[in-house]
Amino acid sequence: MTIDRRHFVLGAGVAGMSALGFEVFAEQLKDISELKPGDFTWHPDRQPTGPVAVVVSIPEQLVHVYRNGVRIAVSTCSTGKPGHSTPTGVFVVLQKDKHHRSSTYNNAPMPNMNRLTWSGIALHAGNLPGYPASHGCVRLPLAFSENLFEVTHLGTPVIISGKSTDPWELKHPGMVLSGYAEHEFENVEAALEDKKHPKDWIESETAPITSVIASSRERRIMLLENGNVLMEGELSIDGSRAIGNHVFVLRGPDSGARGLHWQAISHQPGDGPVSAEETAITRLRTSDEFVARMRKRMHPGLVMILTEAPLHPDTRSGQDFVIMS
Repeated sequence: MTIDRRHFVLGAGVAGMSALGFEVFAEQLKDISELKPGDFTWHPDRQPTGPVAVVVSIPEQLVHVYRNGVRIAVSTCSTGKPGHSTPTGVFVVLQKDKHHRSSTYNNAPMPNMNRLTWSGIALHAGNLPGYPASHGCVRLPLAFSENLFEVTHLGTPVIISGKSTDPWELKHPGMVLSGYAEHEFENVEAALEDKKHPKDWIESETAPITSVIASSRERRIMLLENGNVLMEGELSIDGSRAIGNHVFVLRGPDSGARGLHWQAISHQPGDGPVSAEETAITRLRTSDEFVARMRKRMHPGLVMILTEAPLHPDTRSGQDFVIMS
């Protein structure tokens, strides 16, 4: 896949006045690496629909926004400073509050807040000095945070890591986490029938958000609902190659593949190479009991994480989503 790193940059210092006196914004084609603090890109027209995933690159101090696998935005950011570092790993949006104020730091305003942990980590608007300077949150330009707030929802995956990679698609025959059987596609369709993606839920709908985490180190798999562990089971992995770190977002059933259609992102906590092994999800096996319970709770937008980290309590905090450092 060829990555076009040039985007139209909108940011501080590009405003001007037209001949009629109206304020206009000049657009300038730049390489992403040339973004100055406060600069960002926003091109939702590149992919108007589909699931959203957010990748925060700490070394780059950049936030990448993907919709349906297409990068629609890049923004500068400021992550946690020494002593108040931003945790790395995979999170989901737990709460949204457009006019949030901090209960920890003197009622400080945190506009357009997307909460990632109940212990205080969030995406929100704030000062961007050009280097890590927050108390652990990910600060964003105000205008960018407003745009981002409109496209995220409860359950949107946010990956905070060392590098960013473009998403890829996977269509897996049959029911995931079990051997392929011809009758399984009908079971998959039945499980997903009439279920909507969280972004389509109306305010009165309180359907639980389901997540799955599989650890290749512990050979264990965990089913979560709104952050609470519903079930754990044993995990087996076909083959001897490393499984890697991947995030999969369920798009829905696929009649052509007679199975499931996933959007996937490989992620790497450090600066090492990123493995985008597209067959990773097809190598997983677990008990029929776990598969049945997972099938019952599946919905478009379900997040499945494959990690080489353990699932012990040190990777969790209360009802926070799993933090994989």
